[in-house]
Formats: sequence, C-alpha cells, structure tokens
Amino acid sequence: MMVVAAATISSTSCIQIMMIQGSGGGYPSKSMELRWISSRSRRKNLNPNPNSRVLGSLKSKPPPLMMPIYISTDPSHINLQQLSELYSSCNHSGHRFPEVDPNTGIVEEAMDLDKLRIALSHSCVVVSVFCKPQHVDVTKTAKQIQNQENQKQMSKGFVGDLMESVMPVTPSNAKLVGFGRAVSDLGLTASIYDVMVSPSLQGMGIGTIIVKRIVRMLTSSDIYDIAALCSRKERFFFKACGFRDDILGSTTMMYTRTISTSFERDQMVTRAGRKLLLAPKLREPFASSKTSKPES
Repeated sequence: MMVVAAATISSTSCIQIMMIQGSGGGYPSKSMELRWISSRSRRKNLNPNPNSRVLGSLKSKPPPLMMPIYISTDPSHINLQQLSELYSSCNHSGHRFPEVDPNTGIVEEAMDLDKLRIALSHSCVVVSVFCKPQHVDVTKTAKQIQNQENQKQMSKGFVGDLMESVMPVTPSNAKLVGFGRAVSDLGLTASIYDVMVSPSLQGMGIGTIIVKRIVRMLTSSDIYDIAALCSRKERFFFKACGFRDDILGSTTMMYTRTISTSFERDQMVTRAGRKLLLAPKLREPFASSKTSKPES
C-alpha cells in the first residue's frame, strides 16, 4: 500500500515527499495515552551560541534518561499560550514567509492567539505531548512561575515531593513539549502541519510518535492521500518515519505576487505589511477649465 504524505515546516524551500507505509506505526487512535520514553544518548550542544534559538539547536541541559509523557488527541487539552511558547522555542512560524532576523535566523513575530485558535478548530487531527515541567528547559518567564510553584512545594516537605514525583502526567499538571496537526477534506486528502518538539527533548522519539499517530488516525478514516511539505533539514526526520520522495517528482509552489511592478489593468499591487493591496492608478489632473478669449 502506497501513501502520499508530508509535513509543513516554516521554510521557503519545500519539497513534497511521500510515505511508503500503510500501517502508520500501529498506534491506537484513542484520545490519550501515557507512556515512558528514554534517551539513548546524551547529545552534545549542536548550537555554539547558547542565546540563539535556531531550529534544531539544543540547550546546555541534557534530557533525562527516562521520563513519562502524556499523548493526547483532544484539542481542549492545549493551552494556547503554551503552544505559542512552543512555536517560539522551536523557531517555528505558522506563516509561509515569516519575518526573520537576517543575522540570527530567528523568527521575530509572535503567533496570533486568535488565529491559532481558529487553526486548531479547523484541524481534523491534533496531537499534543506533555511532560512534567522539571524535565524540560523553560523560558525566563516560565522559570519565575516554576520557582514560585517550587516554593509552595517546599512547604509540603518530603512527602509532598514524593507525591509530586509519583503523580501521573496529565495536561493539567504538565507542560506542552510536542505538537502536530493535520487538516483534511475528510474524504480524499489531508496535510500534516506544524510538527514541533521542544529543543531540549528532541532526539527522544517524540516527533516520530506525533507523526505516526497523525498518520494512523488519518488512515483509520480511510484517508491515504496525505500531502505535506518539509525543508531539506527535515527530510532526514521524515525519512526515518517512512517518508520517501514523491514518485511523480512533483514540487510545491507557493502563491506569491511581486510588488510595485505588478499591474492589474489600471491598478497597481502594493505591499502593506504582509498583505498585498490593489491600489487604483493615480488620477491625472483635469484639463484647465479656463477658456481663451476670442481674438478681436
């Protein structure tokens, strides 16, 4: 069985690929699952600049050797603010042409929470992965919140710490560390978008779990034409998930219109932020209404 598949990553260089596996990884399509994952090895810091958040970079803190994660396909479990922070930490953008710092390559614009909410509501499959906050590096703002929670936990003493360590992972007491979604016409085709994993937990198989869960849920609905996009950096990951080049050799073309020099009849296309506006042609001044006096 041959399945066309792919995933959309924030990059202008996109390649359409396909997947030659029909099983989807054998993951059940239930709405939640608790499992343990382990790190095979402690990887070195791939990014020499610790202040940079280039996609695929790692923090100095290594991931734990083994940790529990919570896998959910219920969109109501997702906190939009945490999802926005995950976009930022992964240097990911929902826009095809994001505003990027030319020196660092970091996406400068924050995600619009209202548009993010709309995108989730129109996604046919949403997969989210959670783990305990102490297992993932957090931002300065999140660290302040976590320190306040730690002070509260210290007042509980040893028993409180023990209970906290044995408490099962749930979306209410955990942090969002992985995400992926798919949109579909629910009959013929589907597309995978925004597959992300927190940089400090990459390499532990979380991304593979997300992709295979999405594919499993789509194929269980008899949808096998799963289109997608990926950057050249992401090709290695998706090949490990069973993806291959499209046998038709097709590539994805994004609609983009040139500005200032593009004319539509008597109108000109001009840019206003990210939007393109169709501006009417400048009106020529009226001819003088004064009439010359007749010669005598």
